[in-house]
Amino acid sequence: MHRYLMPTAGQIRLLNQQYGACDWRELRLKIGIVSSSVRQMMNETEPALDSVVSGRYSIIDYWGKPKRSDALKARDLLEQVDAAHLAQRPWAVLSQGERQRILIARAFIADPRLLILDEPCAGLDPVAREHFLGFLDRLAARPNAPTLVLVTHHVEEITPVFSHALLLRAGRIEASGPLRVSLTSGTLSRMFGGPVRLSRSQGHFRLQIPSSTDRIL
Repeated sequence: MHRYLMPTAGQIRLLNQQYGACDWRELRLKIGIVSSSVRQMMNETEPALDSVVSGRYSIIDYWGKPKRSDALKARDLLEQVDAAHLAQRPWAVLSQGERQRILIARAFIADPRLLILDEPCAGLDPVAREHFLGFLDRLAARPNAPTLVLVTHHVEEITPVFSHALLLRAGRIEASGPLRVSLTSGTLSRMFGGPVRLSRSQGHFRLQIPSSTDRIL
């Protein structure tokens, strides 16, 4: 809940502003997020269309009738994530994958400057995952595209649109910097606590568990 809670220690600076010294209401509107923490807060009776519109104002449980302009944009985003047919379905009857697509559309509706994707492919089947990753690539190619931050345990989800990585283990930084430096067989082996082999082909990563006789560089 990065947009609602203060840190217990340290400071948070986001988009050149510091939490506690700026108007959170305005800052929240510049940040889109796809996260299980948001998914758990949604109103189970709310139609998917309203859930998407609620992201325009950075609120949970949209009250009232959406503006026509907001509804039109929400429908367009639902179409982009292959969820147009879900517009009037309440949250309670959506599958996990369907809910994830709704949250993705919700995160995009305010044209955020920063888009945080916290395990966005969770609950998606392999085909849906590839469609979503392709959508991310297209999004990043747009003029004035938002800065993308992806949180994942799966290197296969790190597409060519991402340039840097931050590896965390037990709350500590294991490696950081450009992908060619931070994302290697050695750094991943240390982070996961066991030998792994990382390969890359046409900008896409693959992780393998080698035999005990292989050497990790």
